[in-house]
Amino acid sequence: MDGERERLDALAAEVGARLAARGEALATAESCTGGWVAQCVTAVAGSSAWFERGFVTYSNEAKVDLLGVAPDTLARHGAVSEATAIEMAAGALRRSRAQWALAVTGIAGPAGGSPEKPVGTVCFAWAGADGSTACETRRFPGDREAVRRAAVEHALAGLLVRLGPMLA
Repeated sequence: MDGERERLDALAAEVGARLAARGEALATAESCTGGWVAQCVTAVAGSSAWFERGFVTYSNEAKVDLLGVAPDTLARHGAVSEATAIEMAAGALRRSRAQWALAVTGIAGPAGGSPEKPVGTVCFAWAGADGSTACETRRFPGDREAVRRAAVEHALAGLLVRLGPMLA
């Protein structure tokens, strides 16, 4: 557990260093992780300089009300879909002052899965104020906590990829 915690701490610190160097900020939109990404980044001293806000939108209604996810997207694709994750990230950007947003929505279990979307399915999206957007779906093994932890790690690591190397 300590190694896993250290890995999350290191990822969050690196995200913060890169955002601070760029003079940019992050907003998060989380469902299955329940604010865990926001908890990781706010555990970094000085994060108020680069973390703008976090949305925990566990219900479909919250996704619509707080992030502007289209009800039609939820009806056609479901809450756990790349389409929903993209709209969550875009909504976090629109409804914040951040230049970057990440979104996480998935099925952490132990119930709630289906043959098409088994437990451990998590959809991610990353969006930049420059209009860049990326998304992907992953399947993580393990129990509820393992799936959620892996999702937090993947969301932060994915943001690092999109931020690119540290600016000189």
